[in-house]
Amino acid sequence: MTAQFNRITLIGIGLIGSSLAHDIKRLGLANEVVVATRSAETLKRAEELELGDRYTTSSAEAVKDADLVIVSVPVGASESVAKEIASSLKPGAIVTDVGSTKASVIAQMQPHMPDHVHFIAGHPIAGTEKSGPDAGFPGLFQGRWCILTPLEGTDPTALKTLRSFWEALGSRVDEMDAQHHDKVLAIVSHLPHLIAYNIVGTADDLETVTESEVIKYSASGFRDFTRLAASDPTMWRDVCLHNRDAILEMLARFSEDLAYLQRAIRWGEGDKIFELFTRTRAIRRSIVQAGQDVDAPDFGRPHPLEKK
Repeated sequence: MTAQFNRITLIGIGLIGSSLAHDIKRLGLANEVVVATRSAETLKRAEELELGDRYTTSSAEAVKDADLVIVSVPVGASESVAKEIASSLKPGAIVTDVGSTKASVIAQMQPHMPDHVHFIAGHPIAGTEKSGPDAGFPGLFQGRWCILTPLEGTDPTALKTLRSFWEALGSRVDEMDAQHHDKVLAIVSHLPHLIAYNIVGTADDLETVTESEVIKYSASGFRDFTRLAASDPTMWRDVCLHNRDAILEMLARFSEDLAYLQRAIRWGEGDKIFELFTRTRAIRRSIVQAGQDVDAPDFGRPHPLEKK
């Protein structure tokens, strides 16, 4: 297979960056992969894992002669990266990112991008609660959506090239404007994480229930919330701050719906409760039918007496 790119630079080598490194190497998508991260310790670990071909703590050095630059840092650090790499980017280079908020990333990066490069913001909707270079694995993006949010006037050839890259990783690619992306992700990703953080925090604060009881008797619902609440605090702090308007809008809607449910429970309005629970089951079925999850008991987890 002919490599799509001569040189790809990965800035940031956490879960997404390291998973990209695994797949780029596995699929032969580049002749050379350059890994950059500010932490010397993280960079050393990336080298031990053989995630790239060259390693540096200088993002500016890393992007020299790169055909594709993928920025995989917490969204709050996007502008500092853009400033650092701007003068070192070669003409015709494609610069993209993987951040969970798009309007903020574009506002931070676009003003610093030179006219001779193609900046196309993106977001692969894939991941786990793990972080760091050891968290990555091949196939993370297989069958998952990657949303690109190109600006008006984006070069169609560059856009096609970036789309082909994500498709080579096994992703399904869609395009939308940044503001719409941020509203969609606020409800399907950002709000669920905030609710999970809050519920686990509430359990931790309960004076009448001990921590050992919370852990000992964790049913599947609470257990699954703790998985979300174990996600990288720096990343999710930045998501909250950089998708503030959309998240606040969804929080307001959620609070109104929660108050409706609270009243129904208080006044014993079983029909309203049943109608809500019936409607939400249909959403779950649709997600399974769309191939976004498996229809297995307890999300497919093995059980002690289950036959192998």
